[in-house]
Formats: sequence, structure tokens, C-alpha cells
Amino acid sequence: MALKYQIRTFGCQMNVHDSERLAGQLEDAGYEPAGEEEPDVVVLNTCAVRENADNKLYGNLGHLAATKKQRPHLQIAVGGCLAQKDRGEIVKRAPWVDVVFGTHNIGSLPVLLERARHNKEAQVEILESLETFPSTLPARRESAYSGWVSISVGCNNTCTFCIVPSLRGKERDRRPGEVLAEVEALVAEGVLEVTLLGQNVNSYGVEFGDRHAFGKLLRACGSIDGLERVRFTSPHPAAFTDDVIDAMAETPNVCPQLHMPLQSGSDTILRAMRRSYRSARFLRILESVRERIPHAAITTDIIVGFPGETEEDFQATLDVVRQARFAGAFTFQYSKRPGTPAAEMPDQVPKEVVQERYDRLVALQDEISWEENRALVGQKVELLVATGEGRKDAETHRMSGRARDGRLVHFTPEGSAIDRAVRPGDIVETTITYAAPHHLVAEGPVLSHRRTRAGDNHEAGQRPHTKGISLGLPTIGKPKPVPATGGCSAC
Repeated sequence: MALKYQIRTFGCQMNVHDSERLAGQLEDAGYEPAGEEEPDVVVLNTCAVRENADNKLYGNLGHLAATKKQRPHLQIAVGGCLAQKDRGEIVKRAPWVDVVFGTHNIGSLPVLLERARHNKEAQVEILESLETFPSTLPARRESAYSGWVSISVGCNNTCTFCIVPSLRGKERDRRPGEVLAEVEALVAEGVLEVTLLGQNVNSYGVEFGDRHAFGKLLRACGSIDGLERVRFTSPHPAAFTDDVIDAMAETPNVCPQLHMPLQSGSDTILRAMRRSYRSARFLRILESVRERIPHAAITTDIIVGFPGETEEDFQATLDVVRQARFAGAFTFQYSKRPGTPAAEMPDQVPKEVVQERYDRLVALQDEISWEENRALVGQKVELLVATGEGRKDAETHRMSGRARDGRLVHFTPEGSAIDRAVRPGDIVETTITYAAPHHLVAEGPVLSHRRTRAGDNHEAGQRPHTKGISLGLPTIGKPKPVPATGGCSAC
């Protein structure tokens, strides 16, 4: 019988997409998803950026230790950013782990699992840099209607709060033809929406010397038949150029949505963060976007309580938030990340001060989000029906979807015939009747409903299982493994 696998993912969209690649490799190697059955292999794809990342990993490993005592054949693998950072430390703290692999060698997982079974000892393989782009690996996509497409990996910035460059390396860009081939392959499988991924997605092209490459890529996506929605995340304000705004405004399938991290509204703090822009530059970008795309929904990331942040600095952040009028914001309380310059900075802000500022920021942003959402009541919206987002009430049969601007909308398909027909992956049009800070509601009738191939695939339980995309372009030089007890992978 085929071995069953389970993947547990922590962290950002990059990790989610990496997990799709891991699943694709395991299935190509003959494994099957465990579903409700007990898995033979559990893979933890970790994050080193989010708070309490270590506690989450070792908490999961502690629970798995008891399971492994009952089922000795169970294999446990740890990959991702925390594996890249901690390396051989993981098997020291959790000797029941069978495999540890890093961010640069996710393609090694099936071989490492087989080697661990054969040798009956833990296998630790951490590479210093990429051997091949993850896009050359097969992927089992989680969604029948929406897909992640990585256009670059790594980061050339040196933000003092961020450990990503040392874990994922310098930026490496895929060639446009390779990116477009992957998008076309997804669309051929019925996918309606793609999100282009990069640590700094709009610096795409830096490696092959074309500073306008990202805008060109957006326009090229506009020529792919059957691709209805294009999103991207996350751009860096310092690299945001007018040609990208023009491409967004002039390419019909590029969604009127922008997620661009602010991090702080204080120029003093931005300087300490090594963010190579200032608040005035950030606000000018938003002004330009809204001039060209008036209905764009703009969201952001903000860190509260960075070392040295004064009340004056925090007030500067609140001022920018008031001027920016974000549709929503992901707000974070600063916490130390070992290995980052900020962790060693003086004037760490007391936890109680950070909490109080955080509460004020959230209250302000909720007020703005609610005002912005209330302005949409009465408007018609086109929704891509989604699953796993929001609630579905058993009595009202309420479903959820994403508007073109990315807002979450709960709607009720009225009438039993329509209710049975609407599936995740279908397109509906409805009218907004109620607004909350973090979602919208459409309680009236569905005005139109378009059944899609993506909806058919979701209903049938089919997900795209795409092969790796490679156009025979020059490969990255083969790296050397780092010993399990070796130093660091800082770029």
C-alpha cells in the first residue's frame, strides 16, 4: 500500500507554495495524502519570522514524539526557514526527527526520507544556496481555482528586523517565459486566478538587468486567455515605479488591489529599520495608484514597538495611517528575532507599551476599514466563490467569495436551485448590503452565476498537479551542503 503523508505549514505565502511543491514531489514518488487516515510521514514546513516560531515547532514535535512511540514506522521531517536557521540543532533537541532539510533543497525530501529509512538514522541536509528553482519541481495545488506562482526567490534588502535574506539568500529571478509557462499550465488546468510571489515582487528583473520587467510581466499575463484575475505580493515601496502602476491600470485582469508594507510611518524608525524610503514617498505612491485606479483597495503591514520607537514616532505612524486610509492592515507587535540586527539594538520598547500602542493602532485602522467598507454598500460586486474563508451557516447556506479588489464578501445564494449550483471556483455577481470592518455581506439575491471549469474541478475533488516548469535556461551553480553543526547561511 502507498505510504500516506501529511504536511503542516507555518508562515507566509512562500511557505504555503513550498508545501505545494513538497506535496507534488511526494505524490510523484508514490505517496498519497493521508486525509483522515493516520500518516506514515509528517512534514513540518516551518517559519522563522513569525512570533513563537520555535515554540510552535517544538510543541508539534513533542506531540509527534508520543505518536512515534506508538507507531515507530512514522517518519517526521522538518523543513523551511527554521530548519535552515537551526540546522542540526533540531535533531539534538528532538532526536526522534528523521529528516531536516532547508529552504534551498526542498527537492531532496523524497530521497532523504528513503535514505533515513534505509540507514535508520536522521538525515540533515542544508544547502547554502539554491541548486534549482522550486518551480522546476512538481506541485500539488491546494486550490482548484487559484494558484501561487513564484517569480523570484530570496531578497537583496537588509531590513534590520528581518531574517529572510539569511535564510532564503540573495534574490534570484526566473525568466519571464518560464513564469508565463507556469501560469499557462495552471490556466489549462482550469485555474482562474494567480498570485505572483516574491519577497520583493516588484524588484523582479534585477538579476537580468531589466528594471521594468515586472510591469512587462503583468501586461504579459493580460494576454493569457482564460486567466481572469492576477494579483501579486509583496512589493517594496523603494522599487515601486510608475510603469507598474500603468500596467495595473491598463491590464484588465490585474486586480485593483495593492498590498504594500509600510512597517512604520516614522522616518526615524524607517531609517533604523533600513527601509530605503520615507513616509512621504510611500504616500506619493498611494496617491499615484489612486489617480490611475480610483477603486483600488490598498492594504499594508505595520510593526509596532520597534526598538527606539518613541510616542512621537508612533504618532507619525498613526498620521500616515489616517492619510493612507488603508482598506486593511496586518499589524504586528515587534518581537526579537535572533540573528537580526534589531535584536541587539538598545532601547527595546517595554511589552506593555507595545501592547497599548498596538491596541490604539488596531482601533484606528478598524475605524477606517469600516468607513471604507460602508462606502461600498449598494454596489454590485463580482465574486470568485471561495472555500476555507469566512463562515458558511448551515441554516442560511451563506457562502464566501473574494471581490476583484480582494475584499472578503459573505453572500447567500437565494433559492434552492441556485444554492445547489454555486460551487467554490464559480463566479457570481451580487450587491453589498452590509459592511463590517473586516468583511462585507450581500444578503440579497445573486444577480448572476457563471459555472466554471474550476468549479467543476472543485466539486469533483480535483486539484491541479502540475509538473515543474523549465525551459532549459542556465541552471544555478550546484551548492555544497553545510555540515549539520556548521555556521550560518547569511548572504
